[in-house]
Amino acid sequence: MAHVPQRFFDALAVRTWCGLSLSALGRAREEIDAINVYPVADGDTGTNLYLTVESAAAAVEAVFAGHELDAGPPGAGPSAARADGPSPVEAGGPSLAEAVGAMAHGALIGARGNSGTILAQLLRGMAQVLTERSDSAHTDGAGLRLALRNAAESARQAVAHPVEGTVLTVASAAADAGEAAEGDCAEVARAAYEGARAALAATPGQLSVLERAGVVDAGGHGLVTVLGALVETFTGRTPGPSAPVTVHARVEPHPDGGPDAGAGLTPGDGLHAHPAPAGAAPAGECGPANGDHDDPAFEVIYLLEADDAAVARLRQRLDALGDSLVVVGGDELWNVHVHVDDAGAAVEAGVEAGRPYRIRITHFGHADARAAAAERAPREPRRRAVVAVVPGEGLAGLYAEAGATAVLARPGEPPASGELVQAVRRAHAREVVLLPNDAELRHTAAAAAEQARTEGVRVALIPTRSAVQGIAALAVHEPGRRFDEDVVAMTSAAGATRYAEVVVAEHQSWTTAGICQAGDVLGLIDGDVAVIGADVTEVAATVLDRMLSAGGELVTLVLGDEAPGTVTEHLEARVREAYLAVDTVVHRGGRQGALLLVGVE
Repeated sequence: MAHVPQRFFDALAVRTWCGLSLSALGRAREEIDAINVYPVADGDTGTNLYLTVESAAAAVEAVFAGHELDAGPPGAGPSAARADGPSPVEAGGPSLAEAVGAMAHGALIGARGNSGTILAQLLRGMAQVLTERSDSAHTDGAGLRLALRNAAESARQAVAHPVEGTVLTVASAAADAGEAAEGDCAEVARAAYEGARAALAATPGQLSVLERAGVVDAGGHGLVTVLGALVETFTGRTPGPSAPVTVHARVEPHPDGGPDAGAGLTPGDGLHAHPAPAGAAPAGECGPANGDHDDPAFEVIYLLEADDAAVARLRQRLDALGDSLVVVGGDELWNVHVHVDDAGAAVEAGVEAGRPYRIRITHFGHADARAAAAERAPREPRRRAVVAVVPGEGLAGLYAEAGATAVLARPGEPPASGELVQAVRRAHAREVVLLPNDAELRHTAAAAAEQARTEGVRVALIPTRSAVQGIAALAVHEPGRRFDEDVVAMTSAAGATRYAEVVVAEHQSWTTAGICQAGDVLGLIDGDVAVIGADVTEVAATVLDRMLSAGGELVTLVLGDEAPGTVTEHLEARVREAYLAVDTVVHRGGRQGALLLVGVE
């Protein structure tokens, strides 16, 4: 999409860069995944980089949204700023320090995989320089040069055992080229991009695993894509190659010559980099580069709240446990990534250092299964599938039994659009109905649907706001009828279902039902607080009575793990006694966040 080029690196430029990077990685994701041969050939580097930048972009958007709310009437916020007009700060928007700080923090908490974690540190390194100028609304080419240098150096420091021929090499080359450039941000960005492209093309000669596989470094490819978006931010044009680079023999012209395919790999035409052959040996950004060792069984990633001294001890402990160790962050918030055979020991080390959370453990055997499946003849996609976001393990099982592909949303950890796209791919269908089951996920689901459509999947997004609305939609789902008719029927069923939830207040707050205190039991109907009380059963009964006062034929109750076991018995008895023509269905939701979900159809 065309945009106004930015003359300086200010908050609006940060926002534009994040958006362009996300779009570019979305287009290049499949190709980057295909050339991922290290630290294990698990084919997810492009996806991990996309999810990392998506988290960064969302954090930046949240900062802008906060300022736009404070700014008042439309047109007063940063959206009104032009390249030659007032800066976002002058227009009431965030400062450069706020924007880059949000970008770095968003990338840190959302970083995925080895390359995503390193990219998060690259962005943090830039932010460290740019936030030093907190009194300035923008920086110029000189400031960008310093930011790129600090990014490259801080990323190297975060990796336990840096290896050349990786994204670290590409980042250093970008910083070197940027330092040699003179002029404004556009000139520096262009030089950094060209330096990174040249370094990327040379990576097969630096890492034997890349040479054998016939590919360039996947993480470096992703960084070149992000730097290309930086050039576009300042020039308004997608950068084209300006100097020949050495191209490895297995990288050949892509048939459609798309501008984003194989960014930075060759002059002129778009390129496609072939995936590694079966059995290609892995290497990594850190650890042995020859690939002649037994790879650890697990990837462990978690966020960690700890002080610097504890993290220093943690680095030594994890370095002895495994390889591919990357620890990024600072100010007592860290993102830890390591490959180990003993995942429990890696988590225990985090517990000893501080408070680990958002723990993700991936068994690399899953990558082998994906590779083996890729070698088999592709199965025919089924006609139609349903993909749904669900808040608890119990509901995930219920949705799966009904034939849906479930995406688990744990409390405080909503899925990113990339995860929804992956679920659509797993569903392997020509037509997909997407149920976000949460009003907060509407935009995320819309982005996922748009991405899936570009891959040839027909996607209909039904804006369900609760899992009970999703249950109602699934109940009338009929894959055998026409797609449009099925979507209309499911939408109608979801829309006819009122929804409620019973939760515990975490802090004092103003609500539509009055002031609540921390620990109060809240009953929310259609998203608004309607009841405040002290007893879960009493609040649930009041909520149910209010919902059924408008009529209903079926009540769906989804009980969370932390709710009293007697609450559903009480509600079922109440419905039998007071509402004779109404049926009740009870499901166990597991750890779903809310004590109780209620649906009335």
